[in-house]
Amino acid sequence: MRTKKEYKPISCDYYDLLEIAAMRKTVADVKYRDDSGSTKSVSSRIDNLETRNKVEYLILEGGKELRLDDLISVNGKVLDGSC
Repeated sequence: MRTKKEYKPISCDYYDLLEIAAMRKTVADVKYRDDSGSTKSVSSRIDNLETRNKVEYLILEGGKELRLDDLISVNGKVLDGSC
């Protein structure tokens, strides 16, 4: 997994929505930016949220990890700013 120089926290409200989805093990349509900056989509169950080295990750079923600042939208709700 790549390492960005600086992590940009997402909005607290958006984080709360992701946390609820993880608690409920919700299957979600997730759009995100990959390592090259291209937009990708995946439909998967949200298993957990984790923080490592001051970077927050969305953990999907099967172990796929997405940095929260790479997310574009989850179930059509667009990421909007930071805390």
